[in-house]
Amino acid sequence: MKKSTIGGQAVMEGVMMKAPECMAIAVRQPNGTIQVKKQTLTTVRNKYPILKLPVLRGIVTFAETMALGVRSLMTSAELIGDTEEYKPSRFEAFLADKLGKEAEEVVLYSAVVLAAAFAIGLFILLPALLSGLIRPLIHSNVVVNLMEGFIRLGIFLIYLVLISKMKDIRRVFEYHGAEHKTIHCYEHDEELTVENARKYSTLHPRCGTAFLLIVMVISIVIYSFMGWQNIFIRVLARLLLLPLIAGLSYEVTRAAGKSDARFIRAVMYPGMMLQKLTTREPDDSQLEVAIRAFQEAAGDIAEEERDLKIETGADGCADSRMSDAAGKGSGISQAGL
Repeated sequence: MKKSTIGGQAVMEGVMMKAPECMAIAVRQPNGTIQVKKQTLTTVRNKYPILKLPVLRGIVTFAETMALGVRSLMTSAELIGDTEEYKPSRFEAFLADKLGKEAEEVVLYSAVVLAAAFAIGLFILLPALLSGLIRPLIHSNVVVNLMEGFIRLGIFLIYLVLISKMKDIRRVFEYHGAEHKTIHCYEHDEELTVENARKYSTLHPRCGTAFLLIVMVISIVIYSFMGWQNIFIRVLARLLLLPLIAGLSYEVTRAAGKSDARFIRAVMYPGMMLQKLTTREPDDSQLEVAIRAFQEAAGDIAEEERDLKIETGADGCADSRMSDAAGKGSGISQAGL
């Protein structure tokens, strides 16, 4: 089985697939057609080669992935017409004017900041506060820090269980499963068809869910050796170490995605099982969307992963041979599958 660098994520009524230099978002519209939006991708790592070093590349990838994920969700909502034209608030308009940015960019960055603030509050501040309650009973800093880590892990698991029961989220998780099945099909060198993709697992070692679990585990180990300070210092110290933890977690996930070693499979097993909460079996129409997104992002090849020639379209993405010529020119196309 070959290894691939192509990945993606589920979005509203669709899937985003990301090749090394091109991204495609495919969504199922209410009338049954599939609408696709493609764009070329750039990374700050190409501008600053030092950022391609181990750990540093993980930090950069994590930040870029967060921004890309939010942008993809917003784009999918626009494609299915599930949102009215958003009017920036006065504060957002003020920031856009002062920063010399488009209002839409400010809205995107604001969404990322809010999501980060929620995650920090739920997974860092809350566990720190709860562990502080048991500190008078336990005098070992290592033990208390370990307990804080396990509290954090417990909150994470409870959070996943709760959101997995939401109807809208369950549908997103079905598209998540479709994304994994499609990538499995490609990595097993089979033709990308619904029939071929259907038989594969919804679990994949390079999944973001597995990555987050690795982040939790590595943070437990690193934080356990820290001293015991007041709540503000503890939260600040954990925030400052987050980039390092994200970088280390990226390297572990990257290595796991390239190896079939028994030890690696054992390390990744808990993350694979956790995906049972974040993926669901998709139906055939959802698989069609995932396959379309993959084909649009990668075309007939996946960069150097297939030793075939690259044909580049006008938008810089690998040519997907879209039948809709108008769609080629604009980057947007519609087709019923």
